[in-house]
Amino acid sequence: MNESTEIRKVALVIGANGVIGRNLINHLITLPDWDVIGISRRGGESNDRVRYVATDLLNINETREKLKGLIEVTHIFYAAYQDRPTWAELVPPNLAMLVNIVEVMEPIALELKHISLMQGYKVYGAHLGPFKTPARETDANHMPPEFNIAQQDFLEQRQKGKSWTWSALRPSVVCGFALGNPMNLAMVIGIYASISKELELPLRFPGKPGAYDSLLEMTDAGLLAKATVWAATEANCANQAFNITNGDLFRWNELWPKIARYFELEVAPPLPMSLDIIMADKEELWDTMVKKHGLATHSYKDVSSWQFGDFVFSWNYDFFSDGSKARRLGFHEYVDTEAMFNNIFDDFRKRKVLP
Repeated sequence: MNESTEIRKVALVIGANGVIGRNLINHLITLPDWDVIGISRRGGESNDRVRYVATDLLNINETREKLKGLIEVTHIFYAAYQDRPTWAELVPPNLAMLVNIVEVMEPIALELKHISLMQGYKVYGAHLGPFKTPARETDANHMPPEFNIAQQDFLEQRQKGKSWTWSALRPSVVCGFALGNPMNLAMVIGIYASISKELELPLRFPGKPGAYDSLLEMTDAGLLAKATVWAATEANCANQAFNITNGDLFRWNELWPKIARYFELEVAPPLPMSLDIIMADKEELWDTMVKKHGLATHSYKDVSSWQFGDFVFSWNYDFFSDGSKARRLGFHEYVDTEAMFNNIFDDFRKRKVLP
């Protein structure tokens, strides 16, 4: 049974400007019984539905000072992330940010009911190479270091004997709108396709041999937002992890030509290449395109996620999980992945991010 809507809920969204946090806030403000506070390093422009607070979560003293008045918070949605060059280096900052926010908020938010943790398939070792598919929430952990696992271990230990509960959401690659985000596949494809069109080139899949034919899945950011709130407010979901995906599987060999068709491009055979290297000299071209097509004046850096594109397109192995646990407990939303990409590209064009 859902929590009573008679008591107003106050969401503290950590990582408010990322793909996940931004879409979560957009969903929460459509719900009449939620107040929303967004936390990020850059902050944001507050309005009548969302209050933004800028803080560096790695600085616990600054975080304590900035958040000391937020005693009304009932739900913490943690979706912050700091990138680092190696898997091992990801653990200290990403664990520290979560620990700091809990250390600061738990003593003052006396009505705290839930802490939601955003994870991913790194829990299953998907970043290391071919892993067991479909991945299930009951699968054994792999050899550390891995920050998703370290974060969950912290929450599990911290929650013992407490009245609040936790949940962990495990999406596949999350697609949605956000600028300056290091993990934005839809932006990678959209910018790559737009530059290909400007140069009158066909759209070539740039990934590793085998990746074009592997089986994988995606997670729409809007769908993930709904699932996150569901897991945080449904009593049966307490202290559990959930795989959250669109609900369909695809191979690039089928979807890539459809994406090319959206951009009115021909398709040529795949050609393995590092986007991070091959697109490094395209800033001047992009700036010219911005003026030519009357696009919003975002920097090339803010619309580039080439390293992440290389990472995703390197998966020459199946990459999917079993999402039935969430369905068994009552979450039945789904999204068609082809339609998701088309809708996101439409949104990018509406925002004048893409020509």
